[in-house]
This record gives sequence, C-alpha cells and structure tokens, in this order.
Amino acid sequence: MGKPVALVVGAGDALGGAVAKRFAREGFTACLVRRNADKLAPLVAEIEAAGGTAMPFGADARREEQVAALITGIEAGVGPIEVMVFNIGANVRFPITETTSRVYYKVWEMACFAGFLAGRETARVMLSRGRGTMIFTGATASVRGRAGFSAFAGAKHALRALAQSMARELGPQGIHVAHSIIDGAIDTAFIRDNFPSVYATKDDDGILNPDHIADAYWSLHVQKRDAWTHELDLRPWSENW
Repeated sequence: MGKPVALVVGAGDALGGAVAKRFAREGFTACLVRRNADKLAPLVAEIEAAGGTAMPFGADARREEQVAALITGIEAGVGPIEVMVFNIGANVRFPITETTSRVYYKVWEMACFAGFLAGRETARVMLSRGRGTMIFTGATASVRGRAGFSAFAGAKHALRALAQSMARELGPQGIHVAHSIIDGAIDTAFIRDNFPSVYATKDDDGILNPDHIADAYWSLHVQKRDAWTHELDLRPWSENW
C-alpha cells in the first residue's frame, strides 16, 4: 500500500481504538489486533469512514507462533511497521488467598509475556531499518501494587521492566521504546457501568479521555531523538497520586 504501519496489539473499544484512529489520521495503515478479528469491524469501518486505512487481524498475542506470523505477514503484505503499540490490559481484582495460579499466570501471559513477544518480533524488523517506535501501555499498577491486585501489579511491573531493558538496548540502535503509566480511570463503558461515581467526574475532566492519551502517543512517536521520552505518566488533574 505504500503507507507506514501502526500496529496496535490490543485494539479495543477505548484506548486501543483511539490510538489506531490517531495514527490512521496521520496517514498510517492501522493494523488492528484482537483475538477475535470480527470484533474489529466497527473500528475498521469508523477509520475508513474518516478517510483512513485499517486492517483487522485475529491473533492470540500469548502465542509465539501467532505473533511471529502476524509480524511477518504485515511486513510482507501491508507495509513496514513504523510503530507498535502494546495495549493489552488484563486488570483483575482478587484477594491474595483467592488468586489461583491459573489467574496469576493468565494475567502475566496477557499483560507481560504477550508484550515480550510483540516487542521481540517487532524489534527484529525495526532493527533492519534502524528506526521505529514501540509504546507499551502501563498503569498505576506498573509502579504501585494495590491490595487485591497482586496478579495485575506483578504483570505490569514486569512489563515496565521489559520496556526499560528494551529501551536501553534498542535506543542506541535507533528504536524509540516508551512506556506510559496511565494513572487513573479511562472513559470506557466498563468504568461507566461499574464505577458510576468515578464516571460522574467525566464532565469535570476527572477521567482520562482516550483521544487525549492517543495524542500523547502520537507526540512520543514524532519526538526528535535528541529528546526522547522513555516513561510518560498521564493522569487527570484531580487524581490523587
């Protein structure tokens, strides 16, 4: 297609979708990834209606062979991956005595191991060109373990460490690796339906707007390499931190 590619692993209905739309607006082909590609149809239609280009891909980001095939297929059939955004969440809450090994392992697989696979495979193609941007979406749990969130905090701490290691290794080779700490509730249906008191602060800018986070991600990508940001924390003005 001749366009650079922005790969969004975890292109959900909120932040992932907003990031995809932001990069598509800048002339990128947005390659969208979820386990079920059919769920991406509304987002693809929205991007195309706005004049952008988007392609859906179904892949389990925890499966090494699927991630490798995804990256190889996009590079061969769509275009060069200039940006990779890893945006899989896996936020769950259980008391420690009720956190099963299955839950802990699955959360780690989704929020950390999948990030490793996406980052490693993307690094392999970006290094051949000596350029590219990778952004890993973190959370408050990336830096602070809260009661009831042992699995989520463990995975997010690990993702942060992965991003730091990759930044130190790949930065001198031309690859910008960034980690964002999203410290606050995002405007999503989940927050609206499950935390109405938090959602009620929306009109007072009390929760994060996905489009504004996406603007920050775009800013990370276009930074000059003499002033790269590795870690960026974003929170509402009223958030207690």
